[in-house]
Amino acid sequence: MSLHYLPPVKPSAIALGTIFNHGIELAVMTPLFGQTYQRAKVANTKEEFIQSKEATSAAVAWGTSLVGSALQSYGVGALINATGTLSYKGAAYLGSLIFMATSAPTYLNQLLSEKRAADTVAVSATAKIFETVGLSMFLTWWGTRTNPFE
Repeated sequence: MSLHYLPPVKPSAIALGTIFNHGIELAVMTPLFGQTYQRAKVANTKEEFIQSKEATSAAVAWGTSLVGSALQSYGVGALINATGTLSYKGAAYLGSLIFMATSAPTYLNQLLSEKRAADTVAVSATAKIFETVGLSMFLTWWGTRTNPFE
């Protein structure tokens, strides 16, 4: 497979989209980092903390969130370019379609089958809506085309 099959997306759009999405992910993962901070305060030495389970899980969560945010930013930017989306309304529709295709089934399953608390599911779904609809609108505002005259 050659790289010319992948749609070009402006690097600054990927970088800013990554920051946008990663910020949302960090807000959702705040309890994990709070536990890690408490463990750091209790640890006797820096080495003891670094080897702890909390530090490892926080580092893995942060790293995977960053990589996932970058991939999602590229993917949404590529879809914006491939569909020729130029308006905020079109970006909102595109983000909604991405949300419905990737996340809505999970949240329906959590509510109806797993019987999870509605408020917990709502917080997670709201974060995911910001990651899909919000990201597509943000990237449309910033611009994703490497050459806008094509």
